[in-house]
Amino acid sequence: MNQEVSFADNKFIISKTDKKGNITYGNELFVSLSGYNTKELIGKPHSILRHSDMPKIIFKKLWEELQAGREIFAYVKNKTKNGNYYWVIAFVTPSYDHKGNLLEYFSVRRKPDVTVIKNIIEPLYKELLSLENKGGVSASLTHLNSLLQKKGMTYEQFIFSL
Repeated sequence: MNQEVSFADNKFIISKTDKKGNITYGNELFVSLSGYNTKELIGKPHSILRHSDMPKIIFKKLWEELQAGREIFAYVKNKTKNGNYYWVIAFVTPSYDHKGNLLEYFSVRRKPDVTVIKNIIEPLYKELLSLENKGGVSASLTHLNSLLQKKGMTYEQFIFSL
């Protein structure tokens, strides 16, 4: 339990959710890494995989971007059914029909650079989570915005710079 699970650098985790974030599809790698079977995943909120080390502000940012019709990249630590975890760099995008109506959300995830996770993302997320525990999501948002302002970057630019 609480062991990191790995997957090949050249593999992609793919899933789809409905507009509310309930899983409608997961490729074989998504299912196998999760530790759940397909029947246990389909129809469940994607948050079933949310690891407690993940700051809420990251998911708030993700949903704000998606609901505004924009795609987003984010580093995410997911938990498995048995309590293990795996890191991904996720690309999430809204999917529309030919009339421009939102159908679902589509996510493709790959294995992130271990150095980026250990040296940048884990310390940042630990700090954001600590702030959330003390002052709520608004405290972590203030800190994240301050960090981005000091770097002169948007969230997207920061993620792409890693």
